[in-house]
Amino acid sequence: MAGPLEGIRVVEMGVWVAGPSCAAILADWGAEVVKLEPPEGDPFRGLGAAFGMAMNPPFELDNRGKRSVAVNLETPEGRAIAGALIDRADVFVTNMRPRALERLGMTYEELSARNPGLIYCQVTGYGPDSPEANRAAYDVGAFWSRAGVVAGLTPEGAEPPLQRGGMGDHMTGSSAAGAVAAALFARTRTGRGQRVAVSLARIGVYMMGWDTNTQLRLQPPPTPPHDRRHAPNPLINPYRDAEGRWFYLLLLQGDRHWPDLLRALGNPPELAEDPRFADIPGRRDNAPALVAALDRIFATKPLAEWGPIFDAHDVWWAPILNVAEVVKDPVVRAAGAFVELESPDGVVEQVNTPADFYGTPARPHGWAPELGQHTEEVLLELGYDWEQIAALKDAGAIL
Repeated sequence: MAGPLEGIRVVEMGVWVAGPSCAAILADWGAEVVKLEPPEGDPFRGLGAAFGMAMNPPFELDNRGKRSVAVNLETPEGRAIAGALIDRADVFVTNMRPRALERLGMTYEELSARNPGLIYCQVTGYGPDSPEANRAAYDVGAFWSRAGVVAGLTPEGAEPPLQRGGMGDHMTGSSAAGAVAAALFARTRTGRGQRVAVSLARIGVYMMGWDTNTQLRLQPPPTPPHDRRHAPNPLINPYRDAEGRWFYLLLLQGDRHWPDLLRALGNPPELAEDPRFADIPGRRDNAPALVAALDRIFATKPLAEWGPIFDAHDVWWAPILNVAEVVKDPVVRAAGAFVELESPDGVVEQVNTPADFYGTPARPHGWAPELGQHTEEVLLELGYDWEQIAALKDAGAIL
């Protein structure tokens, strides 16, 4: 089967990542996605060249399985093409700013008047109805900076770390895909579409929900995160082995797991007999001393030896991997994190989208398109003939 959204038509008018990643997930789930691009293309296409890469793996991930139609929406003919596509669509996904959509006559009110069943998915930085709905954002601004994420990860006195590309965008795109699916389900009962909205800022606040909800309830003074030597619970903390490899202890329930850890370490007197470490408050108040003691012990063996010891004594842990290690990790592979698909260079692996469907299996349905690769094909499906297509090219309405 082609996936749970087989037969659903999606029109995407998005750039960069947050909107296009939502449409890419829908495509993986079986939807037919048409990507509307300006004649110069989605600026995301230029990312590879900007970093001196012959390929553009980020663009390939967030645009696979789509058909590209290069159309100039500044022309009446171009807007007519977009309108015809949206009139027959089930879903419209966009991360264009509201003022641009208003100028083009592509607000929810205008499009749903012509297509009452349309699911209109609006992805923005700060929310389409907020005072700053039209502020330029990127996920670095709305998600990473303004939603409290970077501050929540920066220890006191340290400089804010840089965000990895697309982190907030991909979380937002995943949430938007879920919102679209829920709205499609609601349409089966009501017969009507609706507008759904997902913002980078709101996703950031939700991701930081433990901190933010605590702030709402208790209003504590904001505090920077602890460093590892002052962890509130030193048993859920990173440590390094004899070879310098980092791993995480995952002993969240400190009093439950403390005896297991002591057995795994051979009940060393410096831990087992020290009253400072006997309970959760003591380990919290004496974290620097406990972390230093564990550092000395863990530095005596490589992780290849510690791992089996931990497992034998029910000590929960996880290796800290870099991406070169992640792509080779057998557990990550067994989790379905990667998928093979046909590319211009043959069969290659790419990152899989997050969900599996066991009754309606989903997988990518094609490589990321070249700019305007499907313009003529889609226009023919809309009823245009070759003479009309030639005229549209001459008028600058299509690439």
